[in-house]
Amino acid sequence: MKKTNKQFDPFKNLILDECEKEIEVSLERGEWVPTENQEAMKEMFKEAATRHRQLQESKKITFRINQRDLILLKVKAKDTNIPYQTLLGALIRDYVDGEYKITL
Repeated sequence: MKKTNKQFDPFKNLILDECEKEIEVSLERGEWVPTENQEAMKEMFKEAATRHRQLQESKKITFRINQRDLILLKVKAKDTNIPYQTLLGALIRDYVDGEYKITL
């Protein structure tokens, strides 16, 4: 019985899209150079990823709203088939993104 010494090659049947092909060609031409301080760059990207993940997390808040407004909010949410908390979150997101202006 003969044992074959085949090693798994994860890149054997890899199909690249156009952007990936361009990157591969530019790598082969030597257009990429290593950064001078890779550890600092790695730490910077790690910190950025952590901050991004934190920004994506939901945060519970508590605030007061009068009964009438809450009932009307729930009615509007029911009309659009979404939970009222989701509607409230969408309104807040649109406001902070500059979609709405509030005048008092």
